[in-house]
Amino acid sequence: MNRKLYRSNTNRMICGVCGGIGEYLNVDPTLVRLIWALVACSGAGVVAYLLAAVIIPQDPGSSY
Repeated sequence: MNRKLYRSNTNRMICGVCGGIGEYLNVDPTLVRLIWALVACSGAGVVAYLLAAVIIPQDPGSSY
């Protein structure tokens, strides 16, 4: 079982971070987006999203 975390090309709204996390965890990306929005209200979520968008690589399996 060799799964890797990638930013999604298909389930993306801004950078594909939440879609990629949802695909990796096998959950609905909308649920991940809602949780991320709640974290963003605390202030740290926006910075964490930007860092994740830079750190997590784009999915090489599909073209964008």
